[in-house]
Amino acid sequence: MNVEALSRVQFAVVALFHFLFVPLTLGLSVLTAYMETRYAVSGEESFLRAAKYWGRLFLINFAVGVVTGITLEFQFGMNWARYSKFVGDIFGAPLAIEATVAFFLESTMIGLWMFGWTRLSKGLHALVIWLVAFASTLSAVWILLANGWMQHPVGYAVQGSHAVLTSFRAVLGNVYGWSKIFHTLSAAYTLASFFVMGVSAFHLIRKTETDLFKKTFRIGATFALVCSVLVIVAGDFQGRVVADYQPTKLAAMEAQWTTEKSAPFYVIEFPNPKSESNSARALKIPKGLSLLAYHDPDATVKGLEDFPSSDLPPVLVVFTAFRLMVGLGFLFVLLALVAVILSYGGTLERNRWFLYVMPYAIILPYVACELGWVVAEIGRQPWIVYGLLKTANAASTAITPGDVIASLIGFIAIYSSLAVADLFLLTKYAKKIPA
Repeated sequence: MNVEALSRVQFAVVALFHFLFVPLTLGLSVLTAYMETRYAVSGEESFLRAAKYWGRLFLINFAVGVVTGITLEFQFGMNWARYSKFVGDIFGAPLAIEATVAFFLESTMIGLWMFGWTRLSKGLHALVIWLVAFASTLSAVWILLANGWMQHPVGYAVQGSHAVLTSFRAVLGNVYGWSKIFHTLSAAYTLASFFVMGVSAFHLIRKTETDLFKKTFRIGATFALVCSVLVIVAGDFQGRVVADYQPTKLAAMEAQWTTEKSAPFYVIEFPNPKSESNSARALKIPKGLSLLAYHDPDATVKGLEDFPSSDLPPVLVVFTAFRLMVGLGFLFVLLALVAVILSYGGTLERNRWFLYVMPYAIILPYVACELGWVVAEIGRQPWIVYGLLKTANAASTAITPGDVIASLIGFIAIYSSLAVADLFLLTKYAKKIPA
């Protein structure tokens, strides 16, 4: 493997590992803030205990997530020097703002929240955790705007050998970036809600602090139902954006080989890249794909055959990841709906089968989030900046395959250790009874 291929593997490993921590940080900060606000308003001690309990798990996840994210930015300079040289004037701006504004605000507020329980009033302390949640979200917004620019570059001009920023407002208003923001945040809130439900179900099975964990389960179920529906709405919006700006990704996501007007949608099908056709087709919805992609049943959907083979992503990977992600999304709505019905109906504890399901369901939103990034990043290939710079032309030339292999082995070893530590600490403190 050459430097480019190895660098792609390395970045994929680091990015996918880092994103194991990001959604729980985003979602659990909001849920913890909600619980503490309930305490500040009502004075009910159970919500205080809940806020401290979930807040401790949030802090563990945040600490490990920060460590895993730092190396990502270094890779732009070490492994992707030609990319950094070409787009650094644009790509660096949102990342710099994220670090100097959002991350510093988040870190400062976390310190105040950790050590301010006896020094701040109830209301002010609750405000601090809301500022933590706001800063976490703001951090995600800037990073996703940067990634959105890679997916759909706007507000730039190419001068000589690099791109320069011509309109920061265009970058801020990039519809591709905002579609990613809505989809990613709603997915993160869904993941955190399932985490809360799963851990609460574990304690309800063991019949420890049942009154407290019935409350947190209900909170998690309510958030999960709302956010899982929002994931589908945001996903539909992002699908329309993909159709408008990345037709090759859309064609790969749906394994659409030929250009069709009023293209149908098949619930079941399997692509065969060698023959450039699909097999095992079933459950046809006439005009379904045109309706899903463009909200117009008579719209024309471009097929993969309309594009040069050198500009196409790996269809089987993108198609499979997309179908699995969508299937899991609808499963989340179903599980959340059952959770809400049982929780509000007062029959949750009697349906122990569901309590046994939910701890295992914690892993599913993680899988869906990782699949989403597989679709987003592999579906963009062979471009690192869509339509502007190919990945093959972005890798560093001053490093050797041996350099990348050595650092990749180091990353895997260190990150595996961090994963074990994080899982151990989360499991240890999740099993503890709230103080």
